[in-house]
Amino acid sequence: MNMPQLQIQTTPAKINLQVTKPIQEIQQPKATLSIEQPAAILEMSTTRPQLSIDTTENRADIDLKSIFRRTAENAQYGKQKALEGSGRRAEEGQQLMKIENGANLADIIQQSSEKPMAKIEVRFVGDRSKIQMEITPGSLDINVTPQKPKIDAQINKPIHDYTPGKVSVEMQQYGSIQIDWKV
Repeated sequence: MNMPQLQIQTTPAKINLQVTKPIQEIQQPKATLSIEQPAAILEMSTTRPQLSIDTTENRADIDLKSIFRRTAENAQYGKQKALEGSGRRAEEGQQLMKIENGANLADIIQQSSEKPMAKIEVRFVGDRSKIQMEITPGSLDINVTPQKPKIDAQINKPIHDYTPGKVSVEMQQYGSIQIDWKV
């Protein structure tokens, strides 16, 4: 006995997918940076030192005197010698008046005719202790004013390019079902 049979035949459906990948590009440009350092302000002021040297006494020791000093010394010397001469003449007059009392005339003449021997001595001139010095010190004032740096920084935005992806769907094969009866 033959039994009827049911035969089913299927064909699967096939899909074709075409995928285009997305493209993404990101670039970060470096920041734009400008730095400037101004020079510091430097101010200097000085006061000159003063040195005063007085060598008047040293110069006088080696007979280099000013005309005013030499005139004053000569006037003093002349006055002193005139007083000494007047005194000597007065003393000689007193001695001559005493001749009648037995004073010796020869002694009086001998006193006025004898000159004392000149002294010979070694003398050092230019004594440093006679130099008068006066020093006024100078000064140096320095003032520095630093300057801050000038920094200009500009941040650059990132460059972003994005191309989205695509998916295209296409039926490559349609599905089917065939049913048959066999007897």
